Order: sequence, then structure tokens, then C-alpha cells
Amino acid sequence: MRTHTKETQDTITPEKALEFLKEGNTRFQNNLKANRNLLQQVNETSEGQFPFAVILSCIDSRVSAELVFDQGLGDIFSIRIAGNFVNEDILGSMEFACKIAGSKLIVVLGHTSCGAIKGACDDAKLGNLTSLISKLKPAVAAVKEPTEDRTSKNMKFVDKVASTNVEMTIENIKKQSPVLKEMLDNKEIGIVGGMYNVDSGEVIFSNL
Repeated sequence: MRTHTKETQDTITPEKALEFLKEGNTRFQNNLKANRNLLQQVNETSEGQFPFAVILSCIDSRVSAELVFDQGLGDIFSIRIAGNFVNEDILGSMEFACKIAGSKLIVVLGHTSCGAIKGACDDAKLGNLTSLISKLKPAVAAVKEPTEDRTSKNMKFVDKVASTNVEMTIENIKKQSPVLKEMLDNKEIGIVGGMYNVDSGEVIFSNL
């Protein structure tokens, strides 16, 4: 599989970008890999990069976007932060990826059994982590059921909060970045959510 060029990037639609990721995740689940020469890709990207997607995911060691979507060098921009939420710096990175570097799709990727979400459910406090976790609490509050056992011990609740956090992050991108909102309205890019299952390796996407 060859490295993306400006010419190939220009032909990719948001829908096609999503299809690339779905196909890659299927290969990952089946323990297959596309035939790539990574050292060749190093040479081919030495003077420029043309990724087709930008993926915001958690820092969780099990959720490496390049691996779970079977992508090579120069294929995707990868943004990682515990709890996969956005702030000004992350939005700026996304604006660079899409407006300047030409990416066609933004994916907000949450995952099951997320430690940051568990911390938000339990109101954990630890140094700078306290501030980070506070940014995930709106998702906890948005999940109304169950009314009891709203802790990290209830994995169904944790995963529902994680999914809700993905949805809220997408809305925050649209609200807080006029640049990306305009590109979305003009159908220059797409934004989707996804949930990675740490048990199976499968990513389930929301509709584009």
C-alpha cells in the first residue's frame, strides 16, 4: 500500500476516508496487515505529508489509532489525551490538520473501560489530573440512568458515559471551532464518533 500524495488526498471524500478506516479496523480484527514498506514511507513523506483523517483518541495504551485502523506513516493525524476531549490547543491542531494539511475526516474515538471516564465517575482527585477529569464530568451528568451505582464498578454506566462523552466532544468541536464548522457545512470534511471495544478490537462508528 502506497503513501498518500496530494493527488490521492484530493480525491478522497469524507465518506471514503471513513471507509478506509473501517477496512483497516477489519484487517486489525482479523490479524491482517496491509502490505506496506514503512522505510519507503519514511522516504516518501520526508518532504511532505497528506493524511486523510485526524483521529482524537485516549492515551490508553490499548487504543493506538495507527494500529487499530492499520494505517501507515503519513496516513492519519493522531491526537491523544486522556478522555479524548477537546480544548483550544486540540481544536487548533484539528484546524491545522483539516484546513491547512487537507484531512477530510475527524474521528472522536472513545473506548470501553476508559480509566479517565472511571475517574470522572468516581470524582477522583490527583494533582493536575483533577482538572482534566473535571472536563469529563458533563458527560457523567448527562447520563441520567442508572440513578444508583454510578461508579467505576458499573461498567455499563462507564461505557455509556464514554459514549456520551464522544457525542459531547463532537458538539464541542462544532460549537468552538468556526473554521471546522464552516468546513463541515460546506461538506469539505466529515466528523464522526467511534467506540473502540478493548475486548474485541472492534470500532463501532456513528453515522457520518
